[in-house]
Amino acid sequence: MQFELTDTLLQQMIIALSALSVVAIVLTLAWPWIARDRFAERMQLVEKGLRQSRGREPSRGRATRPARSVLSAKAPNPVFAEIVKRLSLARETDDSGASELLRMAGLRGRAPLITFLASRLIAAVVMPGLAFVYITVVLQPDLPILMVVAMASAGVVIGYWLPSVYVHNLIGKRHSSLRRSWPDALDLLLICVESGMSSEAAFRKVAEEIGSQSKELAEEMALTTAELAYLSDRRQAYENLGTRTGLDSIKATVIGLIQSEKYGTSLGQTLRVLAKESRDFRMAAAEKKAASLPPKLTVPMILFFLPVLFAVIATPAVLQAIGTP
Repeated sequence: MQFELTDTLLQQMIIALSALSVVAIVLTLAWPWIARDRFAERMQLVEKGLRQSRGREPSRGRATRPARSVLSAKAPNPVFAEIVKRLSLARETDDSGASELLRMAGLRGRAPLITFLASRLIAAVVMPGLAFVYITVVLQPDLPILMVVAMASAGVVIGYWLPSVYVHNLIGKRHSSLRRSWPDALDLLLICVESGMSSEAAFRKVAEEIGSQSKELAEEMALTTAELAYLSDRRQAYENLGTRTGLDSIKATVIGLIQSEKYGTSLGQTLRVLAKESRDFRMAAAEKKAASLPPKLTVPMILFFLPVLFAVIATPAVLQAIGTP
């Protein structure tokens, strides 16, 4: 009876795994149609805002509403907006730096900010209940109820910080893409500037060319292009680029661009030096990662490779010794 039950369970597991495999294959094949690439649409929105700003000939005294509002046209969730409004959660955005974190993660506008603030509160309320149900139903420890409640209450802190962890993860991925593509973007920018283009035209051209390598960097440079055409102070557009990205290499380039604009120094020479430093920094980072690889491989080799190697070497000798009379 036990063998029949095990055999039935095994068949059910095989059927379930087969169904999951079919679903995974279908999702993989249909993913390009399910999750569309929004980069081209966002670039068109930036270009549209740029053309509109040029056509309006805005007064140079008017400031800071360029492409940021163009890229964040999506309205916030009404439920989240009501939660933020009723509890006045928007007051803590300046103190916590939530807006700056979201901009560094590529989430601009009012909708992501409201979603972030509301999700922190909702997660802080929901997580203790889920933890209590998991402890009492799944784990079923032999503990007093007050101890279980105290353990579940830790879910408040975990739930409150989960959205921040997610945003920091997005920032890390975005920084990795920007850091990897920035030296190439500087080389392209240098070529454009030395060919006689203005800084605005050079940024626009690089934004078009670098999109196949890094969508994040192309988006940032397109925003800078729009701000250079719209803002009264070009220095503010460069500073916004450094603030949005949060990378030291980009901030150093921003300082060079600002000094070139202020003192009239050669922009091509500045970009050449910065491009060389960025390439050297990228090469040093790659060498550092390569140098740290052997220590990381030591434990997997000891646990997985060496036992298999010993088994392959020793098994013929053991079989021969067993078979010898």
